[in-house]
Amino acid sequence: MQKKLSVLVVTSALLSLSACGLLPGKSDESKNVSASKLYAEAREEMDGAHYEAAIKLFEKLESNYPFGTYAAQAQMEIAYAHYKAQDQAEALAAVERFIKLHPNHPAVDYMYYLRGLINFNDQIGFMSFIYAQDPTERDPKATREAFAAFKELVDKFPNSKYAPDSIQRMSYLINAMAAYEVHVANYYYRRGAYLAALNRAQGAVTDYSDAPAREEALFIMIRAYDKLGMLELRDDTQRIFQKNYPNSHFLGGKGSGDAAWWKFWAKSGPQPAPKDVVQ
Repeated sequence: MQKKLSVLVVTSALLSLSACGLLPGKSDESKNVSASKLYAEAREEMDGAHYEAAIKLFEKLESNYPFGTYAAQAQMEIAYAHYKAQDQAEALAAVERFIKLHPNHPAVDYMYYLRGLINFNDQIGFMSFIYAQDPTERDPKATREAFAAFKELVDKFPNSKYAPDSIQRMSYLINAMAAYEVHVANYYYRRGAYLAALNRAQGAVTDYSDAPAREEALFIMIRAYDKLGMLELRDDTQRIFQKNYPNSHFLGGKGSGDAAWWKFWAKSGPQPAPKDVVQ
């Protein structure tokens, strides 16, 4: 009896598998959609800020039409969609993949620019950052990586339409790196580590001579020299300070009244993903 039951179970299973094989498999309907229609649908999702849906459609576009203009455009759009979705790791991976596959693409300069924006983190690290957050609190590693990315774009493509904005951002990032050094110098000074404060302030003055933060760095040097009893160096530094910043608010002056150094965005902002590559 048990043997018959086992045979029955095995037979039923085989019949089920056979029946499944006879049924038509579920096909991917997107394979029958033209490249232009898939691209249009994906762009519609992008325009509606439905980035995950857009990424899936662009991936299908690249998979179904791996050769030609649409595939490269899809790769660019995927990188931009990940960036807009604030997925930094995926966005950077997509950018690096595009640059590796298409080093001579007519829009590859945009991908270098996008790499800078991703590191700069435009939505979180840029707009909300400049409006509300102390610039010295920015991760210096991310700042250096963003600067390097924009510098590579400017060096490789000096005539790129993205170069002017990149140069502005590089200027901002230099100021941010200098401000970070001043932030650390102040931290040491407040805790009585005057020699460490002096060294960080000196570094800011030497490495970022044109940055606005140089003013405060010199002022920290004056105070640190005073605390360390190095009065001759204190007086020399103070003379340099007063000569360069006669109206400094650090010495009770009125200051210049200029807007904060990091508010450079009034003239221009980050450029959007190019949509004119596909003919």
